Amino acid sequence: MLKQYLEVVLYKTYADLRAENQRSYMGFLWWIFEPIMYMSVFYVVFALALQNNDENFVPFLLVGLTIWQWMKSCLTHGSESILNNSQLMQHVYLPKAVFPTISIFTNSVKFLFIFLLLMLYLWSEGFVPTQHYFALPLVLLVELLFIVSVTYLMAAIVPFIPDVRFILENFLQAVFFMSGIFFTVEKIPERYQDWFYLNPMANLIEAFRDILMYQQWPDFSSLAIISVLSLLVMGIAMYLLRRFEYVYPKISI
Repeated sequence: MLKQYLEVVLYKTYADLRAENQRSYMGFLWWIFEPIMYMSVFYVVFALALQNNDENFVPFLLVGLTIWQWMKSCLTHGSESILNNSQLMQHVYLPKAVFPTISIFTNSVKFLFIFLLLMLYLWSEGFVPTQHYFALPLVLLVELLFIVSVTYLMAAIVPFIPDVRFILENFLQAVFFMSGIFFTVEKIPERYQDWFYLNPMANLIEAFRDILMYQQWPDFSSLAIISVLSLLVMGIAMYLLRRFEYVYPKISI
């Protein structure tokens, strides 16, 4: 049965990606151009308009934006996945975790394209691969675990309280500016730095920069904490998804 559901996820992911390509003239190239334009806006504002002269600010900025955008795209789309498929659920039974999983898979495929381009850019700038790259799969896995846990939780809640979507959007906007995407932790007063590291995304972005830019190992203790917390959140989310398995189809859009 699990194999069948996995096949559904993979097929639906492929179908969604293909349909998205067919809706635009540029096809899959839009997956590349869209984030490039998005990143260019922040580059113009923070690097040119505000004249940020920090060394290697552009690679620093691009790593942060790429890692953040993966989480944000998965969470914003995945949180609405059950609600948006309420009509389908009335005709076909599927475990409700399938819907946010499809969204996560779809957005992760697009992320991989951007991440590969990011690494090519970093290598061209002199940030060559080192032995620390062996930790890269672990950091990717930890962020994926974090993404899955929070996306499942939001997907379980949003059908009952649709307005949570708007709260989530504003919350993510606030966290975006508090995740160290545009600044290093050294620029924060020391008495506030512990608060900064309470943000999982700040730790994850720093871990990617450690590997990709600074040629050093990430903080494995923080990754372990994020993993444990993510598993706890996922446990709560899975409980809710199973608890309301047959309630979601009755909720209209």
